[in-house]
Amino acid sequence: MKQAMRAALGAAMVLGGCASLQPARSRLVREPPRCADETVSIYFEPQSAQLTRESRLVVDQAASAARGCQVRAVEVTGLADAAGAPAANLELSNRRAAAVGQALAGAGLPTVDLKLSAAGQAGATTAEGRSAPLRRRAEVTLRLAPAK
Repeated sequence: MKQAMRAALGAAMVLGGCASLQPARSRLVREPPRCADETVSIYFEPQSAQLTRESRLVVDQAASAARGCQVRAVEVTGLADAAGAPAANLELSNRRAAAVGQALAGAGLPTVDLKLSAAGQAGATTAEGRSAPLRRRAEVTLRLAPAK
């Protein structure tokens, strides 16, 4: 009987201690801010403007993160590497930006203020003349605010 009583008392103290730690935990552990601006990169295969399976997942995650927020603007900039002719790379960058814009709209992201731009191969080489890595992408910036 004494052992059962001690066990019950010990359990009550342990559980009571956990409850008293909850307010302290909430002061230390904070959720990431909701509806903050976010930038993601969407990568492409060489000389392609088609979204890969992985890039579609990134688009879906970005659209999902924006749900419940006011979407103030969506900025998509298509980029290309330095291989090939500058005019062809600019056109490829335009197609990449357009493909990402369509994918974002298809994923349910409101395109209230959708800004598409293309940089082509501008900035695709370093000061030393070497190709900058991972330029086959589109940069997406979501301008978000808490919903009203």
